[in-house]
Amino acid sequence: MRAVTQRRFGGPEVLEPAERARPRLRVNEVLVRVRAAGVNPIDALVRSGGVPFLGEPPFVLGWDVSGVVEAVSPGVTRFAVGDEVCGMPLIPREAGCYAEYVAAPARQLVRKPAALDHQQAAGLSLAGLTAWQALVDAAGVGRGDRVLVHGGGGGVGHLAVQIAKARGAEVIATASAAKQAFVAGLGADQVVDYRAADFTTEVKDADVVLDTVGGDTAVRSLDVLRPGGRLVTVVELHDAALPAGAAGRGLEFSAVTAEPDHVGLGALAALAEEGRLRVHVDGVFPLAEAAHAHRLIESGSTTGKLVLTV
Repeated sequence: MRAVTQRRFGGPEVLEPAERARPRLRVNEVLVRVRAAGVNPIDALVRSGGVPFLGEPPFVLGWDVSGVVEAVSPGVTRFAVGDEVCGMPLIPREAGCYAEYVAAPARQLVRKPAALDHQQAAGLSLAGLTAWQALVDAAGVGRGDRVLVHGGGGGVGHLAVQIAKARGAEVIATASAAKQAFVAGLGADQVVDYRAADFTTEVKDADVVLDTVGGDTAVRSLDVLRPGGRLVTVVELHDAALPAGAAGRGLEFSAVTAEPDHVGLGALAALAEEGRLRVHVDGVFPLAEAAHAHRLIESGSTTGKLVLTV
């Protein structure tokens, strides 16, 4: 099968087309003929060696997939050959979604929402589960909560805005001036241009802050929370000062990294079917142009998601 692999850590140029053997199915797995694969910031970090949880190359990147079931192994009852599916399999192990075929545990996939095409569905799982597990599982966001989403125009952020709104929250988001209209169109009640204004003076008494930016933004987010509020970060996973700082102010803290979860993914798919969650795809590229997609994702300027077609 065709795939994009790398033989060493480095910049986007290390990504190269290659021929690989089709994956063999294990019990409880399905073979997916890939139609589209999402490109995420974690892909670039693994490619560069910044987050080396796949070990040394060679390996095939990618954890977001949408496609059609080609074969099923013994034990699979959720899907049949021909079903359209999407998901985020195996992370943090190698899933190899930058390829024509992927073998995935059946319970780490869901049926592709009919409301989304394969390109949109390929952008749903990793970013959507990150937002869902942060806002719903960790923070329990519900009706009447006041939620601040940093990076409301990004991959995780644009889905987080919609998830919080769907759960009845008042949503404030930070975004650049170029993305303000887009984020407002997602349902944000207030959009703060982080380059023109200090969000700590624009926002007060938030119940939850979702940090997708990190650094000083994460630290200053403690200033906008009400007593007992919660900071959830999806980027500052190892900064011991953040939970200590939150505890010292009587605040809650969570660090979240997405894990495969067909229940949460099913909830996201239901929101998409109801028309309450849309995946914005900013760019679509053929598999052979994965390096170009990585250059764009590393620029930090994309709106929503980038996707490879196979």
